[in-house]
Amino acid sequence: MGYYDDHVKKPEPPKKRGNWILPIIIGVVVGVLLMLVIYPSLSGNNVVLKENENDNTEETRDDDDSSNKVEQQVSVEVSTQITEIVEEVSPAVVGVTNIQRRADFWQQGETDSEAGTGSGVIYKKDDDYAYIVTNHHVVDKADMIEIVLNDDTSLEAELLGSDLFTDLAVLRVDGDNIDRTIEMGSSESLKVGEPVIAIGNPLGHMFAGSVTQGIISGKQRTIPQDFNQDGRPDWQAEVIQTDAAINPGNSGGALINMKGQLIGINSMKISQMIAQGIGFAIPIDSARPIIEELEKNGKVTRPYLGVEIYSLDEVPKVEWKNTLKLPDSVEGGVYIWSVEPLSPADEAGLERLDVITELAGKPVLDILDLRKILYEELEVGDKVDIVYYRDGERHETSVTLGEDKL
Repeated sequence: MGYYDDHVKKPEPPKKRGNWILPIIIGVVVGVLLMLVIYPSLSGNNVVLKENENDNTEETRDDDDSSNKVEQQVSVEVSTQITEIVEEVSPAVVGVTNIQRRADFWQQGETDSEAGTGSGVIYKKDDDYAYIVTNHHVVDKADMIEIVLNDDTSLEAELLGSDLFTDLAVLRVDGDNIDRTIEMGSSESLKVGEPVIAIGNPLGHMFAGSVTQGIISGKQRTIPQDFNQDGRPDWQAEVIQTDAAINPGNSGGALINMKGQLIGINSMKISQMIAQGIGFAIPIDSARPIIEELEKNGKVTRPYLGVEIYSLDEVPKVEWKNTLKLPDSVEGGVYIWSVEPLSPADEAGLERLDVITELAGKPVLDILDLRKILYEELEVGDKVDIVYYRDGERHETSVTLGEDKL
C-alpha cells in the first residue's frame, strides 16, 4: 500500500479562476489616468502620438519650410547684390602678362618668355582704344605686354606711361573687342568697416577673375618703399588697408565698393606668415590725376633740384662732427653727395657735402621728408627757400625748381 500510495499521482487542488482579472482592471484604470494627465502636456510640447503623426508632421514641415524660406530669402538678397556687382564689373578686369626677351638655352638667340603676370582695370574707352590702369611693377622692364580679357581673348597692349613712385601704369589696347569699362568712385568718403570686393588674377591666369570680399581695415596707411633694395626706404606710399585677400597676381586689379565703383588699385600684400588678411590698394582719388597725366604725357612731371642726396642717418654720428662739422642743434637732414652741372641746385650755389635741413619753410629730417615736400607740395617753376649747413655754419638760399628728367 505504501508503494502504491507513493507512486500514484495525487490530484491537484483546483485553481482559483478570476485572480488574473483584477490586475488587468487595475492596469487599464491606471493607464487611462496616466493618459488623461500626460497627453495634454505632450500635445503642448509638440510631441506627436502615432495616431496624429501624419498631421503634426505636416505642420512641423510647414513651419520648417517657412523658416527655410526666410533664411533663403535673406541669403539670396545678399548674394544677389554681390553677384550682380561682380557680373557687372568682372568684364572690366583683365589679366596682364609681362613678356621679356631673354637668351635661349643655347645662347644662340633670344626668345620671348613670360616674366610675370598681374591684373588691370579698363577705366576708359574712346572710338578707337580702350585704356587700362595697372601697377608699375607689373609691367616694369617688359619688352611686350599682353592683355587677357574676361572671355580669354588676348590683345597686345601699348605702354603709354609708368610711374615708379605711385606704382601706376597706363596701357592702351584696340577697343574693338571691349564693350565694358568700370565706373570710378571716390576713396575720400570711405569708412573703416565698409564692405569691399577685390577682383583680379591671383597666382596667374589660372585663377583669372577671382573674387574676394572683405572690409576697409584702415585709411591713409603709409607703407615704406625700398626701390633700390638697399634696406632703406626711398618713398612712403599712402594706401588703403583691406582684409580682402590680395595675393601675387592681384596687383593692378580692382578694389570696388558695394556700388560697383572703383575705389582702389590693388597693389601689394604683406606676405609674412604672421600677418594674415592685410592687403593694400592705391586710393583712386590719389591715382586719378596720375592716371590722367600718364595717359596724356606718358610720365608724371615732378620738380627736381638736381642733386644726389642721402639721409644723415646713414652717416655715423662721429662724422657729423668730424667731417660735416654740424652743431649739436641739428637733429637730421640730407647731405648732398653730388650736384648736377647747370641744375637748379648748381645755380643756387649748393655744393657737395652741404646738409639741407629745411625746404620751403618745412623741416627736412631725411630723404623721405624732402621728397614728400618736393613731389607733393611743390611744382615745377616754384621758387623756394632752402636752409643748409656748410662747414658748421647755417646758410639760406633760394632755388627755382626745374622739371624732373626721369
